[in-house]
Amino acid sequence: MSGPLKVDTHLHLYPSRAEGEWWKTGYEIWEYGERAGVHFSEDAGTLGETAAALHRGGFAHGVVLNLFAAGSFRQQYESTLPADLDAPERAHALAEFDATIGERYVAFNRWLMETLADVPTITGFVAMDPWALSPYGNVAHLREMAELGARGVKLHPVLQRFEPNEPRLHPVYEACAEMGLTVLSHSGPARDGLAFAEVPAFAPMLAEFPALTVVLAHLGGGKWRDTLAVARAFPQVAFDLCEIIEWAGAPGAPTTAELAALIREIGPERVVLGSDYPWYEPAYTAELVESLPVLSQGEKDAILGENAARILRLPV
Repeated sequence: MSGPLKVDTHLHLYPSRAEGEWWKTGYEIWEYGERAGVHFSEDAGTLGETAAALHRGGFAHGVVLNLFAAGSFRQQYESTLPADLDAPERAHALAEFDATIGERYVAFNRWLMETLADVPTITGFVAMDPWALSPYGNVAHLREMAELGARGVKLHPVLQRFEPNEPRLHPVYEACAEMGLTVLSHSGPARDGLAFAEVPAFAPMLAEFPALTVVLAHLGGGKWRDTLAVARAFPQVAFDLCEIIEWAGAPGAPTTAELAALIREIGPERVVLGSDYPWYEPAYTAELVESLPVLSQGEKDAILGENAARILRLPV
């Protein structure tokens, strides 16, 4: 492909359009406030759609992030139950789901890695949930996934309800550092006000595991003003700009000038492109990066893909 290397570090993949549409409909984007003209994708995130979206944008590589949160998956499962199921049958079905949550979690990660086995242009990051398995059960599962090609893990402290320095994840962090795997986590405020994923909440974890490669998504989201202090304190942490760049100018988001200034203060070499597809289009996210003020073309090229290849150790 001509032009700069482009890597999308923040994609979500679904087995069917129906599942992708359920997740897109159910995930409310509230923290930035209202803004007209946000450019949403019409895709639902199937493998074929994902490959086509990357091709449209001239991307050489993509990273799919598996997200598993027991509560959300339970809701999705319940939505598939027949509407005329009586209360005892519904309760029995949900009890069976709850009893097999660990198996479903493992199967979900295996599905991702098996789906991507013959797709060299897309790398998989598997879900890590501190509650679905025991700490060392998670490590054993992670090692199996790494053998299948996983290059990192995805966390979502808000949906999964944990603090980033949760002791149950310490063995996972140690294993990731040992194997050279990246930890990519959602960052941003929670609707209920709990600070699980606000950027300052990651400071204890970053201090405890200085050798760990960590990428915080969304540059802190609606709490972006708290990001710079943590970035200065922990120069090993990197950030992706997915979603926040789409909402630039909204009441709870930076303007494009403020976003560019934040990236410049953090260090453009520490910021990577992510689209959060299928919510947004990779091609359009790349256009937004290209249109940022202040940054040089070389810095924009690095954000478009060079940084991701280096930080995430991708095969590009």
